[in-house]
Amino acid sequence: MGSQSGTDEEPPSERLPILTGGIVALGKFDALHIGHRELAIQAAKRGIPFLLSFVGMAEVLGWEPRAPIVAECDRKRILSSWAPYCGNVMPRELQIDFSKVRYLTPCQFVEKLSKELGVRGVVAGENYRFGYRAAGDASDLVKLCEEYGLEAYIINSVMDTNQISGALNSNDGKERGQVSSTRVRYALHKGDMKYVSELLGRNHRLILMMEDQERFTSERNRLSAPKSCLLNLAPKEGLYENCSVLIDKNVIPCRVIVDTTDIHLECYEVDSFSCVTSQDLKILGIDFGSPELDGVQIL
Repeated sequence: MGSQSGTDEEPPSERLPILTGGIVALGKFDALHIGHRELAIQAAKRGIPFLLSFVGMAEVLGWEPRAPIVAECDRKRILSSWAPYCGNVMPRELQIDFSKVRYLTPCQFVEKLSKELGVRGVVAGENYRFGYRAAGDASDLVKLCEEYGLEAYIINSVMDTNQISGALNSNDGKERGQVSSTRVRYALHKGDMKYVSELLGRNHRLILMMEDQERFTSERNRLSAPKSCLLNLAPKEGLYENCSVLIDKNVIPCRVIVDTTDIHLECYEVDSFSCVTSQDLKILGIDFGSPELDGVQIL
């Protein structure tokens, strides 16, 4: 498709022909947790699966900025890991600028899905709301999709077996005990990495930006970096055992110490981190395991 001149040109993410005939899962997809994975699974059963979410909501709505649960550069890896659940097809992600859809009514939003994006159908959770001021609910989505000739599939929420709703202190009216990004943030805040892993369906991976290695300090079996190098949300301050550092295809077992200003990696073998500072690495992945015993000691 040729480019158009002028400042009103839609970004490529809003006019990609790959969406034509696809089945779109609707949601926020911050944590890419097991509830989001189930949406992708159901979309894949009915066609080519896509995740459709919005970017820039915090800026538009005046929310306080916060670190993402999943680093942007790590999202493709996670979606790739979902392929075995989705008929060996990796769900693709499409992000639309929230400012361009904020004032759409529910009807206008579904019209956009049909006429501009060319999707064949949508999958959403039973608590999904859409349109300006969240005016539309799941039943409205079904009715409007029928009017525009789209398939609509509403699925039950994936429930959190830990049932910690009382501890969340959430004012979210949609909170009914389902797996959610709010619960993932809560578990990270508590330092409960076993719980985090259960919600995500995988270990939490923390991503360190390595481009400015002068900010790192390295000793024989210890590597330290300021938290400002983190690209996503770290768990609470504490000592975490059964972790691992991923360097290319090598996995180095380690423990992780998170304090108020820095993150420290301690390898169980001397000089194991020498390859980190000697290579031209752009990012460093740190996986937090889910041991049987509590994985955190509060400092």
